[in-house]
Amino acid sequence: MKIALPYGREKLCLEVEDARVRGVLLSRIEQYDPGLSQEELVERALQNPLGSKPLCELARGKKCVTIIASDHTRPVPSKLLMPPLLREIRKGSPSAQITILIATGCHRETTKQELIEKFGDEIVSQERIVVHDCDDENQLVSLGTLPSGGECRVNRAAAEAELLVAEGFIEPHFFAGFSGGRKSVLPGVASRQSVLANHCAEFIADPFSRQGSLENNPIHRDMLWAAGAAGLDFILNVVLNGAKHVISAFAGDSVQAHEAGCRFLDGQCGVSPAPADIVFTTNGGYPLDQNIYQAVKGMTAAEASVKQGGVIVMLAKSNDGHGGSAFLREMTASNDLDALMRGILSRGRNETRPDQWQAQIFIRVLQRARVVYLSDADDELVKSLHMIPAHSLPQALSLAEGLLGKKDASVTVIPDGVSVIVR
Repeated sequence: MKIALPYGREKLCLEVEDARVRGVLLSRIEQYDPGLSQEELVERALQNPLGSKPLCELARGKKCVTIIASDHTRPVPSKLLMPPLLREIRKGSPSAQITILIATGCHRETTKQELIEKFGDEIVSQERIVVHDCDDENQLVSLGTLPSGGECRVNRAAAEAELLVAEGFIEPHFFAGFSGGRKSVLPGVASRQSVLANHCAEFIADPFSRQGSLENNPIHRDMLWAAGAAGLDFILNVVLNGAKHVISAFAGDSVQAHEAGCRFLDGQCGVSPAPADIVFTTNGGYPLDQNIYQAVKGMTAAEASVKQGGVIVMLAKSNDGHGGSAFLREMTASNDLDALMRGILSRGRNETRPDQWQAQIFIRVLQRARVVYLSDADDELVKSLHMIPAHSLPQALSLAEGLLGKKDASVTVIPDGVSVIVR
């Protein structure tokens, strides 16, 4: 069997004997044919908003408008989404002062070149773009107290807008249930302290804080509250296939449109596990596999299918390295994974440390299976993060077999670990 696996901007081919393969877990998104072009899907969504007036009507009389846009770590096709959003706003309010606010969350600042790649030269040169900084006190405004007990502080450009709009995409999310919608506000344009309270150890450990789960999810509850407090008026969210093409679009009320998108995605992405000794997975290639931090997401899909004590082979180019110094510190504080987990779980909601949630989930994965990490990252870095480095698929398979002590170990393949919900 030959299976193509995304890696950066290319694909690598895994070859493994048919008899060893327990399953290839793919979302049905890859077979879904919307019958319309990407542009037509977006246009249809904007002209038929869910639970809301059309955006041009919402914009009438509004002078101060903010559009929250995703950052460089997300594959949102902003070149496709931003022009019609700008058009509809200016149709309703030709003189509106529009700010495009880049939702970096707690990520690094998006560079100008990354903005150009995302939006194109014209938008970058002609529109006002502000990159959110979660630590810049001058940018932040308090909106009250989150259900988690933390203070909800968000970017002033979002809080003070007369009309707040967000673009984004919906995919399974490893602890918020799904991305998109309310997530543009928290963590997208929130303060670091607000993100920390929302991502506390108690909430991450909650059994409802999993892929595909919104009901009773405490993290989702916080995010909904923040979006409501900020006054998120209108969203345009899309669903993408493995080629990063739009296959469905949802626009309108930030709750109703998002829930409709989640229902659609749930129907396409749910798969049954195929328990195996070795599970190959990826982060779907560029841009989601630029660092080890983000690659934890793809590992959680494999976690749900690998046998206890098995091996996960994770493909992620990781040309940006670890992806977060706080994450690195959490993971390298001890060689004892159980001790690391006990330390994280002992912290209260307001004692959350930056990126401890990613470490908490990563440790949970490592407690279930060893991880062979195929990447361009430095071998010593990979080893310091409790993984085994590899640089080719044959080498990764050989290492996994060696760890298990058997050449005929069963194999499951998840070509895109962030696109499926392994039930």
